[in-house]
Order: sequence, then structure tokens, then C-alpha cells
Amino acid sequence: MFKVRINRKPFKLWRQSAYAVAIICSAALCSCGQSKADSSGQEGAGQIEGIVSAEQGVQADSLVRQMARTVMTIWKDPAITGQHSYRNWSYDEGVILKGFENIWELTGDPVYYNYIQHSMDDFVDKNGVIRRYDSTSYKLDDINNGKVLLTLARVSGQKQYWKAAASLRNQLLHQPRTFDGGFWHKTIYPNQMWLDGLYMAEPFYAEYAMLSDEDTAFNDIGKQFVLMERHARDENTGLLYHGWDAAKVQKWADKETGLSPNFWGRAMGWYGMGLVDALDYFPKGQPYRDSLIQILNRFAEAVVKYQDKNSHVWWQVLDKAGKKGNYQEASASCMFVYTLAKGVRKGYLPASFEKAASEGFAGIVKTFIGKDSTGMTVLNGTCEVAGLGGKPYRDGTYEYYINEKPKVNDGKGVGAFLLAGTEIQMAAQLHYGRSNGEAKEVLLDNFYNNETKINPAGVSKPMHYTWNDRANSGFSLWGDIFESLGAHTAMLKAAPSDDNLKDADIYIVVDPDTEKETARPNYVDQSAIEAVKEWVSKGGVLVLLANDSLNAEFEHFNHLAETFGIHFDGNSLNRVQGHAYEQGAIAINADDSVFNGVEKVYIKELSSITLKGGAKAALNTEDGHVAAAISHVGKGLVFAVGDPWVYNEYVDGRKLPLQFENYKAMTALSKWLLKNSK
Repeated sequence: MFKVRINRKPFKLWRQSAYAVAIICSAALCSCGQSKADSSGQEGAGQIEGIVSAEQGVQADSLVRQMARTVMTIWKDPAITGQHSYRNWSYDEGVILKGFENIWELTGDPVYYNYIQHSMDDFVDKNGVIRRYDSTSYKLDDINNGKVLLTLARVSGQKQYWKAAASLRNQLLHQPRTFDGGFWHKTIYPNQMWLDGLYMAEPFYAEYAMLSDEDTAFNDIGKQFVLMERHARDENTGLLYHGWDAAKVQKWADKETGLSPNFWGRAMGWYGMGLVDALDYFPKGQPYRDSLIQILNRFAEAVVKYQDKNSHVWWQVLDKAGKKGNYQEASASCMFVYTLAKGVRKGYLPASFEKAASEGFAGIVKTFIGKDSTGMTVLNGTCEVAGLGGKPYRDGTYEYYINEKPKVNDGKGVGAFLLAGTEIQMAAQLHYGRSNGEAKEVLLDNFYNNETKINPAGVSKPMHYTWNDRANSGFSLWGDIFESLGAHTAMLKAAPSDDNLKDADIYIVVDPDTEKETARPNYVDQSAIEAVKEWVSKGGVLVLLANDSLNAEFEHFNHLAETFGIHFDGNSLNRVQGHAYEQGAIAINADDSVFNGVEKVYIKELSSITLKGGAKAALNTEDGHVAAAISHVGKGLVFAVGDPWVYNEYVDGRKLPLQFENYKAMTALSKWLLKNSK
């Protein structure tokens, strides 16, 4: 069995044996008749570094931005034009907007977030009612945009987005099902599961379940994927048929199996993207999680087997390359690249699959990317639509699929290209967060900083400088950057010790609680100090982020900091009046080793630092106070700042003027920390 790269040391050994445990709880569903040869990866599969080159990453970045401009030209911002290019509540738009979300997270450019928000605002009113949405039609396609609503709800905190998302969750509560529990694709397609539906519904369902603590929902989500593979997977090819009719009455359905007769590329693409996106929200240890990773590996092996050996893209009908009428298809190719690249980055797939993703993206650029008469970047070669049944009736034959002709700049293809391109950008940077083929672990304290908040679902969740907090107060974008560089992020909910620090490469302690913030705050004690000191001396990288005098506990925190020659003064400098942002400006030297290429950042209301021993200043305020410091101890180092300054509010581009480069500085700091970790 393959080794999951993101899981560190002892946990990795548990992971290798956990697949058998996962199958026990879903044995009836997973008994798909597959041999051991069908399972994921091979024992000891090599971890390959640097397959996606820096040059390809730069190319992907450029093309993604160009394609985003194309999107905003064709589907203009409704807040600017006064009308929406998408007249109906459309899953196509949701694919594009998820691509924009990736770009925003990789750039901190508010243009992309604003486009997302304006697009949804034109459909969702202040009461959370979605225009042109009919829940009684039970279309799984209608669920797809719910992912975007959850993003807006979590980032903005505005209640209408959550209310709208809740109405989509309510649809799933009443969604008709097959005899064994699979969601019908639509009311007009009774007893039918389509591969498409797994992407449309399950990632939204999983994120909603995570936010609302619906732990049992993950069993239902996992079951949907398992059922689809169980019914639709072909043992000979490993590919999945487009649809399955549980009643076996459709003209397109085989009378014995209920399966449609062909392997449509984009249907497989939807299924793969659904897998890697839903897995983002599955709790560690959830039984179905390992089953889904196994399914993903079987999926990836089959997909790579049918990648064209010359062009490196994929065909409209996957297993009939070169047959008369068949054509190479853009959306499926982009979806496969996205699935493979993200699967590797997240540790679900062995790194050997990076090669297919890299070659696939190069093939996409060569085969499908072009320019129109105005010089605008375009994506050619996307099948506009394909389905089963309906009026006029679609019989799923080979002739049917090849006669669904390709289109220029179809939204599904363009959105998939944005997703694929951003994953290739990230793939080019994974070496920062890897060590000997494994992801480095960035561990964020959630013991000394332990504030909670009731979210829109009515559930108490950790907030304020946490990876999962996407509001202004969170570190979600910082976590996204670490993950984009190949690292693995985790939270530590206990006091640091020799045992729970041993797998961490970077440990971040930020803004310890005061009694004003938490009824019973946890204070740094001597045993924790000794554990952290020992860990740093062996090569760990410690990050200490304080706050101003009104918002942080300094006495015990300084006991830890002073161990490394750093003392937080507990004052409040760079105080900013209203929007006079320059009062919070800190200039950075052009040759700065940490923030190379960054000219100016914004850090307000910070505690200055007094240095002792070998600790040295890393940033100074305009009046000469130390704002950040570095201390080398044994094989490791400590980096300290007098404020938690890289939280979302000051890196996501929505508040600060563009001359402040906090997002760029956060990225540079993340690379520097990873580079200096063991």
C-alpha cells in the first residue's frame, strides 16, 4: 500500500494499516469485486521532487490571470453592468467562481473576491432567498454554487449567505434516493446516479457538515462515492460509466447492470474533482476517509492509463482514442490535471502522479489555449453539454457523445482550467514544504490562544488566529499559503510537550489569552518551556506572535520568549487613527533576508521587543523600536513579531491600500520559515 505523504512518522504507519479498518464499517458497500491489483499505489512508491518546474508554474500563473480577465470580459461583473450574464442559478458559474477563489487565495487580490461576491449577490437577497432556484426539482446541479455561498458566509460573516446555503442543505435532506441510498441526480431522472452529481453535491455537503458538526453526515457523503464506484466501475479499464439506473428501465441502461454504455471524459472529471474537494473536510479518523483515498488512487491509475501518449490530454470518450469522430476534450483534461495535482499536494496520491499532471497541463496549453481576434486568451475544445435521457432523448451511445460538439470558452471548461492552473502553480512550489518527500508540519497553538465563537450554524468553533477561521480574525489564508507550498497544517490543543512537538517542523504560538478573552486561560509553564527549548535546539522553528498591551497575556508568554533572548515590552506602538494607514507602515530593506522583494508592510498596535544575548532585530518601526526579531538556538531558530499581523484582515486585500504588501510578506515569510525548518 502507498504511503500518504502528509502524515508524519508514527501516524504514517497507522495510515498504512487503516485502510483495512475503514473497509470493515462499509464492507457491504465496498465489496465491489475488485482485486488487490486495483488498489491504490504500490508499496514504497518513490516520492518525486520538482516534476512541475518553476517555469511551468510561472506560465500557469500568467495564463490563469489571462483567463480570469477573459471571464470578466465575457461574464461581466453584475455590480458594474447592472445585469447578470448567467440568467439562471447555474452550476457552470460555480465552477468558475471556485477557480476565482483559488486565484484570490494565491494572490490576495480583492478583484477576484469582489467578483465572486457580486456574482452571488445578484442571486441571493438579504433574506437568503436564491433567485431562480426551485428546491422541489431536486437537481443536484443546483447544489454546486452552495460551495461559493459557504465561502462568502465564512469570510464576510453576512447571514444571508448562510441562510441560502442552509436552503440547499435542506434540499439534500429530502433528496430522493435509490434503493441503497444514493442521491437521484434530479427528479426528472428517477432512480439514477450520475458521476456529475458527486461533484455538484458532496463537497458542499461535507463543508456544511464540518461547519455544523453533523458528524454522521460524513457517513452519508462517503457512501455516495462508494456506491457510485461500486455500481459504475468497470473492472477491465478501471473507468467509471457516466450513469447508473437502479431501476434498469432507461433505454440507455444495460438491462442487467443498469449502466450507461460509455465512459464520458467530463463525467469522470466531475467525480475526481468531487473526491479531492470533499476530502478537504473529512475529519481525520473518519472511517470513510480512507475508503475515499483508496477510490481516488484507483481512479487516478485508470485516468493516467487513458491519457493520450502524444498530446497528454484526454478524449471525449476516454477509451476510444483516435476512433472516427472522437475528439480531445478540454474540460475533462483540466479536471484530471486538477484532481491529480491536488491529490498529490494534499497527500492522497503518491507524488509519481505529478508527472501526468504536469504533462497534462502542458498538453492543455498546447492543444486548447489560444487567442481570439482581439487578443483575448481563450479555451477551445470544451464539450458544451452531455447527459442521459431527457428530451430530446440522449441514449449514451458513442455516436451521441461525439456529436455533442466542442465550444470555445464554455464556462465549465474555463472554470476547470482556472482550477487546474492554480494547482499547477502550487505544484511548482511544493519543494518548500517537503523534506525527503514528506510534507513538513506547521503546528499552530490552540491551547494558549483558545477563543471560541458561535458560528451561523449555532455551533461553538475555535476562532481568532486559527487555520479554519476564514473571517477577518483568522489565519486561514496563512494556512492556505503553507499548504500551497507543500506543507501540512495542524492545530495543537494541548500544552507543548516532547511527544506532541516531535513531528512538528514549525510551531506557532500567537496572542496568548487573557482572562478578558477566556474564563480560564492556559498559561505557559516551565515544563512547556523546557519542551519547546529542547525542540528548538534540535532544529525546530518557533514563531512567537504577540499583540498590543490590551490584547495579550505577557507575563507567562515572556517566560518562554526570554528563553531565546526575546522580551515583549507589552506596549502599543504604531497606533492608527481611522484610515490613516501610513501610521502603521514599516519599511523593509531591499536586501532583507526574510522579506526579500517586499518594500512596505502594515503592522499596527504592536508590542515592541527588547533583545538580549544573540537575538537580532528583523524589522524596526520608523522610530527605531524592534518590531520583529530572530534568535538562533542550537540547530533551530525563533522568529518573533510584536503582533499577529498576518491574519486575514490584513492580507486578503479587502481592506488595506495596495501599497502595503502584507500578503507578499506573508508568502515570503512562509517560504523562509519552511526553508529554515529541519
